[in-house]
Amino acid sequence: MPLVDMPLEKLKEYQGINPRPADFDAYWDRAIAELRAVDAQVELVPSAFQTPQAECFDLYFTGVRGARIHAKYLRPKNVPGPHPAVVQFHGYSSNAGDWTDKLAYVSLGFSVLSMDARGQGGKSEDVGGVKGTTLNGHIIRGLDDHPDNLLFRHIYLDTAQLAGIALGLPEVDPERVYALGGSQGGALTIACAALEPRVKKLAPVFPFLCDYKRVWEMDLAKDAYQELRNYFRHFDPLHEREDEIFEKLGYIDLQYLANRIRGEVLMFVGLMDTICPPSTQFAAYNKITAPKQLAVYPDFGHEGLPGSSDRTVQFFLKE
Repeated sequence: MPLVDMPLEKLKEYQGINPRPADFDAYWDRAIAELRAVDAQVELVPSAFQTPQAECFDLYFTGVRGARIHAKYLRPKNVPGPHPAVVQFHGYSSNAGDWTDKLAYVSLGFSVLSMDARGQGGKSEDVGGVKGTTLNGHIIRGLDDHPDNLLFRHIYLDTAQLAGIALGLPEVDPERVYALGGSQGGALTIACAALEPRVKKLAPVFPFLCDYKRVWEMDLAKDAYQELRNYFRHFDPLHEREDEIFEKLGYIDLQYLANRIRGEVLMFVGLMDTICPPSTQFAAYNKITAPKQLAVYPDFGHEGLPGSSDRTVQFFLKE
């Protein structure tokens, strides 16, 4: 089998190399406490897009630090009693996508809440200096500030807040709230279920934002991780602060949140992935203590994985 990373046998044992800050758990406990103190001020605005099968809304809520976060919310019409819901997350610098690509779940009786990550390609605000979009560079946002100001900390909290909103909707069965997404969306799926452990099932696809130092050592700080290289070139060209920088990135390294997940996990990975290297994904997967299963695609990289969407639907439908 061609390799871009470790052999599969070693991947199954790999535990990551990015440093874990000593106060990691206290950091996230403090972050969750900040989230719980926020008045979400949830607002539902009927969308111009409607179908005979779905009611469609622009959902807005206030996240930590005052940003208004947007999600597309679709709920099925004429479904008696509480029904399942899926919270959905998109790739880096993108957005929640079209209404139509969520209708398959609606047709199966699911509500769908699809979030725009703050400051990226959708309608959610980034209030760190300016309102509106900042698009990318989000991994390194806050590296020269207190760790509590890392931007991905706030984005991770937004995912948990959205899941909490879903859990509280009267039309949703709180025992059947699920999460999914690919790449950054896969990362946010893990963050969501880790920070809101009432999420019952999750299906991350080749998750981003894991084991940053491994990305660096593989010389793959390019494409989605290019900003790591840019940061060193501009702000630490001699790498005098390298240990400090990777330790601070450890606060937003999802391998260390993975053990908080309580829901059942179905994860997808392509062994030829040079965008989010397989070892970084396994660093997170191997720390999950909840029930889990892994779908491995030996010949695929960071691309569409045949059958993954169908398998995810079946996973969510199975009681």
